[in-house]
Amino acid sequence: MNHRLATTCSALVLPLLGTTTGAAMADSLPMRMNSNITEQQVLNAQQGWCNGLLAISKAYATGGFAAAEITASRILDQAYGYQYGAVAFKPTLTQHPQTFRGTKAGALAYFVGGNPSYPNDKGFAIKPWQKCAIRNQVIQLHGDLAITMGNVDLIDSSGKLTTVDKTWAFLREPDGEVRIVLHHSSLPFTAK
Repeated sequence: MNHRLATTCSALVLPLLGTTTGAAMADSLPMRMNSNITEQQVLNAQQGWCNGLLAISKAYATGGFAAAEITASRILDQAYGYQYGAVAFKPTLTQHPQTFRGTKAGALAYFVGGNPSYPNDKGFAIKPWQKCAIRNQVIQLHGDLAITMGNVDLIDSSGKLTTVDKTWAFLREPDGEVRIVLHHSSLPFTAK
């Protein structure tokens, strides 16, 4: 018999017999499963993305392309859900015919460049980024899915500020981690 089931049955029967034990009472508490994403988990995932971007930039500055590529690959595995399927990723500085990056290889090319299959990618993450901050305008929590929209402010080593519009969707993956499954980024509209 299943241990949890046997313990639960004992917890139900012992009180009827008048012989309750502390262990039986503890095991009689309902088991709960909660796959809901919290706002704090979303904020942590966003901060993790910023930290990852800065880590890739630093790896490039101190160890060159190979170090940046290794760091970026690790960060993509942590931050994005590519290991579970396609990610809807539209980076800021991409163009037809390679606007969208549904695979990890496409995302890695965008972040560090160096992939002849993506000749227009120069490596967004290997720029000398020094600071990254997120300003959310909307956070929606829908069970195991969360959607955010807002801005990301990036400051490079010369002090130049770059602001991008960012929409992310985060999903609690089968391993329990919260990862990006949709990432749309664009430069803010400027009237001519």
